[in-house]
Order: sequence, then C-alpha cells, then structure tokens
Amino acid sequence: MARRYFGTDGVRGVVGADLTEELVERIGRAFARWSGGAGVLVGRDTRSSGPALERALATGLVAGGSNVALGGVLPTPAVALLAEDAGAVVSASHNPAEYNGVKLFRAGRKLEDVEEEAIESLLASSAEAARGGTVTDAPGLAERYVQVVCERFGGPLEGLRVIVDCANGAMAEVAPAAFERLGASVIGLGVEPNGANINLGCGATDLSLLARVACEEPVDFGVAFDGDGDRMLAVDAAGNEVDGDQILAVLALHLGVDLVAVTQMTNLGFYRLMEERGVRVLTTDVGDRYVLEALRAEGGVLGGEQSGHLIYLREHVTGDGLAAALLLSRAVVEQGRPLAELAAVLPRWPQAKENVRVRSKILSPRVVDEVARLGGELGDRGRVLVRPSGTEPLIRVLAEAETEEEARRLCATIVALVQRELG
Repeated sequence: MARRYFGTDGVRGVVGADLTEELVERIGRAFARWSGGAGVLVGRDTRSSGPALERALATGLVAGGSNVALGGVLPTPAVALLAEDAGAVVSASHNPAEYNGVKLFRAGRKLEDVEEEAIESLLASSAEAARGGTVTDAPGLAERYVQVVCERFGGPLEGLRVIVDCANGAMAEVAPAAFERLGASVIGLGVEPNGANINLGCGATDLSLLARVACEEPVDFGVAFDGDGDRMLAVDAAGNEVDGDQILAVLALHLGVDLVAVTQMTNLGFYRLMEERGVRVLTTDVGDRYVLEALRAEGGVLGGEQSGHLIYLREHVTGDGLAAALLLSRAVVEQGRPLAELAAVLPRWPQAKENVRVRSKILSPRVVDEVARLGGELGDRGRVLVRPSGTEPLIRVLAEAETEEEARRLCATIVALVQRELG
C-alpha cells in the first residue's frame, strides 16, 4: 500500500496543519501496538512545538502498551545509539521551525518501507482502550552520548582549531563538548536555541555564517550540523564548502574501505575516484535509510549522501553527524594535511540544482519523457535527475555535465518544464 504519512524520513509536516498532536498520538499508539509494546526512548530537538508533541507521542505510546523514557533534547543519532529496544525522535531535521515530525527506530535502525506501511495500517484502528505503559524521565543521556561517540570515533585533537555550527538544534550542547573533550579549540555557532531559530541562517542548510567566520578567524576548518544532528557538512580554512561527497571521499580513503554506498545524487566525479582507487560503489535511491539497507545487505560500513548524511557502521547503527565530524577531524590530524588539500582529491563534475514548488509531486509523462530524452543524449557525459521531495511540496532537479554552462542549461530546461506541468 502507498504510505500517506511517512515520507523519506519519518512523518513530517507543518505543526497544526499537516502535523497535529492528535496525529502524533495516533502514531505513537500504532507504533507501540506494531512493536508489541517495546520500550521506547524518546528524544526531541529544540523547536518550540517539541514539548507538546513529545507529550502527545508519549501518551500514544503508553496507550499502546509501551514504557516510555523521556530523554529530553537529544540528537537523532543519540536516540538510535542509546535506545535499548525502540526509539522515537520528535524532529523535522533540516526543515524550518514551523515544521516538526516523528522519526522511529527499532533496535537502532530506521524502519523499512513495509514496516511503515504496517504502522500506517494501524492508525485508523488505534483509538482502543489504554493498555497502560509508564512514562519516566531519563536524565544524563546527552553526556552519555558524548562519552560514547568520543570513545568510538574520536582521537586526540590537541592543537586543532575548529568552528562548530550546531544550527540552534539538538547538537547545541553535545557537539562543542565532544570536540573540547578531545582537546580541540572550539568556536561555537548556532548554540543558543530559542525554539524558533533552529536551522535559521546557520547549520548545514545555510553555510554562509560558518564560511564567514572561517574567513575571519584563524581556524583549521568548520563543521555544521542540521537541526537533529544526523547531517554534517564542512568548510575549509578559507570558508569554501566541503560537501558530503567530498567528506565521504576523504573518509573512504583514510579509513581504507573497499566498498561505499551512496545515492543517485552523488557527483559523478566520486565514481571516477573510487574506480581509480579500487573501491566498489553501491548506488541507492535518495535517503540515508536506503544507504543503510545497502550497507547491511553487502556487509559495508561506510556510506552517505551529498547533503551530509554520513554513515559509519563500525560500532554504530545509523548516520551520525558528530561521529562523522570527529572522523573527519581525525583524518586532518592524522594525515597532517589541511582539509582543503584532502578534499581536493575529488574532482567534482559541475552540477546545477533547483527546487521547484509544485501543486502535485507526481511527475507528468512529458517530464518523464524529456528527462529520458536528455539522458539518452548525454550518455556518459552527464545526467539529469528529477525527483519529488520526501518532506516538502517540491520537485528537486539536478543536472550534471562536463561544463558548468551545460549543467545550468539542462537544469533550466527541466525546471521550466516542471513549472509548466506541475507548478
């Protein structure tokens, strides 16, 4: 069956419109019933809507028979890593503050499509009499997360000067604490959440502040997280962006893996580099959970997305922005080379991207046919990719070619067609 509520990463929407307390309570009840009353660790990000939705989720989980532990503000990967059985996070990740959502985990892993479909099938019948679980507070988990991530993924960082942009989100306290624990000198940005400023002019969705400070301060590099901390991007000492493809290339070569999983958005230059270095590349649909599924199926440990979802499964269960940031820092320190030099190993093909706001996210036959026609003309000289957003009413267009001019021309052609057909 088609999923109505679950998108690329959980359930997400504008609070009070697409996402209501009543819906979140029903999701909690359905998840508890589906999981057989599994104990659930609940975390949230820093949005002002978080506490009310957290209460609604806990109410539903308890009514479905689950015992609930409230961890307070926690990054999504912290919940996945620390939950003993099941986990849930009230967050809309990189979306603006008016959005919120629910991400669900079982045994540390995100749910598969068929599991989300099974939960949705229980929503309509989820208003049964309460079965009587309990709710307790679970203090100290943020500090525990810092300890675990530093032990498993960190290394000595004395002498490293790094900017840490936490997007006024769930990483605001834990990320600077982790870097400082390992000996780095830290400049913190986006560390004063007020409920309305998450992802606002900062973090992985807007690197302008991080880039500006990198140019103004004597630092080695900077890292930026999204609102719930499962994504990370970087800038070098000159403020130049280092995207997820470049970070993944640095980590693949530094860690010496023989297999990497990526999505169809990954730059073609990444494939060329991995082929030269003898590293096998798996390609999945867009979404870090599909990368996770591919890694588990093939026994791999490293994967990611251009957007900054970076996954390292050795002693972890999911993508983790802080773990990735610490691994990147170790690569810089242990190789004794600037981040800009390490990232330059990846010769990126020019890409042009645009998000088109639409009435319908169902691609029309004319759009599908034109994308296929252009792809056939390009052959191995580039590509055009069009896909619906899993979280917003947008069609995402990407064009990649040997020259920037051609990439922009291809992107503009498809954007104009999408606007005519679906806008």
